[in-house]
Amino acid sequence: MTTFVMLPPSDELTDDWARAVGEAAPALDVKIARDREAALRLLPDAAAAYGTLDREMLSQARNLRWLQAPMAAPPAGYFFPELVAHPVQVTNFRGIYNDHVATHAVAMLLGLARNLPVYMRQQPSGAWDRHLADCDILHLPESTVLVIGVGGIGAEIGRMLAAFGARIVGIDPRRTDCPEGMQELFPPSELERLLPQADAVVLTLPHTPESEGMFDARRLALMKASAFLVNIGRGATVRLDALTDALHRKRLGGVALDVFEQEPLPPDHPLWQEPRALLTPHVAVVGPYIPQRRLAVLCENAKRFAAGEPLINLVDKSLWY
Repeated sequence: MTTFVMLPPSDELTDDWARAVGEAAPALDVKIARDREAALRLLPDAAAAYGTLDREMLSQARNLRWLQAPMAAPPAGYFFPELVAHPVQVTNFRGIYNDHVATHAVAMLLGLARNLPVYMRQQPSGAWDRHLADCDILHLPESTVLVIGVGGIGAEIGRMLAAFGARIVGIDPRRTDCPEGMQELFPPSELERLLPQADAVVLTLPHTPESEGMFDARRLALMKASAFLVNIGRGATVRLDALTDALHRKRLGGVALDVFEQEPLPPDHPLWQEPRALLTPHVAVVGPYIPQRRLAVLCENAKRFAAGEPLINLVDKSLWY
């Protein structure tokens, strides 16, 4: 039989998942590596694995042909050079968070659009301070929202925001077709031309060598002084010092962040006190059915691998996604 290894660390779901994979693909001999030593013993015979490998573990995986990453977008370091060079195919869990993350991003943008961070800070003191200036409000039917990263999450954000009347423009390195609700779609080379036109920018980018630090002081300076920035992708794409400085100098209308260049964000970081910032602690992915969706992808790929069929959610290892 073909050996499939569940890599450490294991948790309360590991045994249930191992049984589910075995039932979905009876041709696979599913083994659980409870610790690193067990993984090193099992990997020489493994044709497939679920989890995270380091260099030593990969060096033992001489027969490995498929690795299921345990996340939709694994962190920096997952795709180290030896793994990129290895012939193993890597798949991820992209797609399972689309609805939850898109809803969180839209909720954040709507909160900024209606000036809610200001009122939230007034609530603890019971301050009845009405901000009646129209310029404090982003009127979505007359706005342009630039969505950077038009995968499943970005496409869903565009569809949802289009219902509010906004003009949705996308940027993506791979996609060429406009999904529902999106008026135009451009390659990344158009980013700096489009930034000055946007009333709001929503980032759904994975952390890759190309996206790291993409929004630095220079790019932030291209945005309108009234524009909003929402990041629900990866924190490494936005330089926090530059963002904090832009807010301090009133070079941005507001920001909403669920991910940060440094996590956890230190309690003394000035962004916590910034009146035009809406911050959540990396919780956009939270919502029902995620374990079931993860397991469904894993079992589907197990069936496909056992049958010699193309895998779903394949990753370009050199790009990390």
